[in-house]
Amino acid sequence: MSTLSDLVHAQGLLNDNDVEWLHRLSGDGQLLADLASADIVIWVAAEDGTFVAVAHTRPSGAATLFYRDIVGERVRPQWRTQVQGAFTSAEIVDSSSPDWFEETPTRVRAVPIVRERARAGEKPPVIGVITRHTNLGEARTPSRQQITFEECANDLFRMIATGEFPDLTAPTSPRRGAPRASDGLIRIDVDGISTFASPNALSAFNRMGFDDELEGESLAEVTTRIVPPGREVDESLPVVVTGRAPWRTDIEARGVTVSLRAIPLKDHGTRIGAIILCRDVSELRHQEQELITKDATIREIHHRVKNNLQTVASLLRIQARRTHSDEARDALTQAMRRVDAIAVVHDTLAQGLTQKVDFDEVFQRVLKLVAEVASAPNTRARTQSTGHFGVLPSEYATPLALALTEVVTNAVEHGLAGTEGTVTIDAVRTDENLHVSVRDTGHGLPEGRVGQGLGTQIIRTLIQGELGGTIDWRGSDGEGTEVAIDIPTRWLRK
Repeated sequence: MSTLSDLVHAQGLLNDNDVEWLHRLSGDGQLLADLASADIVIWVAAEDGTFVAVAHTRPSGAATLFYRDIVGERVRPQWRTQVQGAFTSAEIVDSSSPDWFEETPTRVRAVPIVRERARAGEKPPVIGVITRHTNLGEARTPSRQQITFEECANDLFRMIATGEFPDLTAPTSPRRGAPRASDGLIRIDVDGISTFASPNALSAFNRMGFDDELEGESLAEVTTRIVPPGREVDESLPVVVTGRAPWRTDIEARGVTVSLRAIPLKDHGTRIGAIILCRDVSELRHQEQELITKDATIREIHHRVKNNLQTVASLLRIQARRTHSDEARDALTQAMRRVDAIAVVHDTLAQGLTQKVDFDEVFQRVLKLVAEVASAPNTRARTQSTGHFGVLPSEYATPLALALTEVVTNAVEHGLAGTEGTVTIDAVRTDENLHVSVRDTGHGLPEGRVGQGLGTQIIRTLIQGELGGTIDWRGSDGEGTEVAIDIPTRWLRK
């Protein structure tokens, strides 16, 4: 199914700012559907003069009219005149008589979607139409909660038609546990006095220690009374509970955490009150805290592993300096570099919040490990890297870092030994594989054959065994060497 952006851009009549506005409105589609107890559909004009549905939200507390998604469909003939009227006049258009949809009586309201408030005497620019489809087949005597929800829905529809909803100052990304209308709703007037509180909203505040009725009380004073003295609260709390800004915050008391979202209600720019949505998120916040604790523990483990590996590398360095045998010294130095390469990955993991690694950052640090080799007597080597490795799971970042350390070190230590030259590392990542090429301008492969030393064995084991890839050495004596590594991308997506 095409996304909202794809469908809007396909019509070619709206710009990116209009699309962003429609995304914001669609993000609150569930709120509108639940308050109105109706299906909500967003339409945009097409080049042929008709309208295309780009978003559809079903109510969670009432029967839907559309059992099949209508996103991407053209407006149906029985709604077209009404939708066109709202789009052209920039006014809300209600159906004059019940509309029958698949043998079900419905009532349709068409609301123009306005992104910018109009100047006095001018018609506002309309970027689309939102329709509300109410099922009249299940009509029954409404409760006080349903009446209040209906009033709130009508207020929001009027704000949509005047460009006052959604609000661009509201948080753009929904936080985990964001409250919905069914979780709990409080309506307050312009002075912050509660005029209605749903049973779920009252229960949430009762669990925090408020044992009276919310209606008729100042919500700001209620929250002040239930928050324990001396406890730090979010600085946005006073603004949220008075309904002055479309923000979100949490309030905690007696071990209960309630998430609050304020939606200011306006009438042509004048604030007339607010809707406060609330939800008990105690369990969610407890789970988040556990995840944070576990994440901190994992990062501390990576940090300690890194420290331990650096200690091992230091011990190897000390031992190498005290060793009189050149062969033993070289072996210890190579072991030290391998340990350092593994430590780089653990250091990166200790700084992040996930078990994935930005390997481009890791590899730049790995290149520094060969600086000591490049500065050997009579060797003047330069390294340069191009391309993009991307993000890798930590279990694959470690063997790849170690393998590339070996390849680049061999290129400097053997390919450019006693000469001046360049080692170029190029990484190309596609949907199919990761291709890495390491080329040097040095001596080339003696007799065109690959050596069988420990370094070569380590590289083969890591690339072929650990990463499921292939490796190929190319070059001849005196013409430099190229090492080509190919790793299937499927191994790097976990």
